Amino acid sequence: MSATPKPEPEVRKTKIADTVPGVDPLIRSRWSPRSFSSRMVSPEDLRTLFEAARWAASSYNEQPWRFLVATKSDPAAYQKILNLLVEFNQQWASTAPVLVITAAKKTFSHSGAPNRHAMYDAGAALAYLMLQATALGLHAHGMAGFDHERARQVLGIPDDYEVGAAVAIGYVDAPEKLPEQYRAGEVSPRQRKPLDQIVFGAQWEQPFKP
Repeated sequence: MSATPKPEPEVRKTKIADTVPGVDPLIRSRWSPRSFSSRMVSPEDLRTLFEAARWAASSYNEQPWRFLVATKSDPAAYQKILNLLVEFNQQWASTAPVLVITAAKKTFSHSGAPNRHAMYDAGAALAYLMLQATALGLHAHGMAGFDHERARQVLGIPDDYEVGAAVAIGYVDAPEKLPEQYRAGEVSPRQRKPLDQIVFGAQWEQPFKP
């Protein structure tokens, strides 16, 4: 049985997304902190996260995503992934108990043809993982800031796989525990582009009218 989620600090109420009515609270509550607690994530909860990712949709049901995972219970493996991150990310991600590198198979298994949607599908699987993390009282923070080529070499990722994102996973902690340069983003309200900038009708930039 997984551990009972620890209540988030009150300041995290500012991170609930301000959306139109009807958006599920799980989606509104998902965000990407940098302040992580040292509290370990249970093996059961980790399994649940990746089980959720396993059920994402994919082109031809290829399921091209792969996850390379290290926890602080294995310091050598954890350090191997942490060392791939750029210094900016290392400074805050080093407190997260779980680090992940994602990859996606570039070709279809049934034909060998290029899979142009592989990384798109891997992103969908990661989104499932992040939402499941939120449901468990956890948070996940995706990162582009790491050495992709060194990740391929150090982690033994085959040439037929594209290296995707790095991810920190854990329980959120107080922003005061972060170096000062990271704190403002930790407590500021979340923002997104308005719908009319990202949703068009059947012509580019033509307003969509439901």
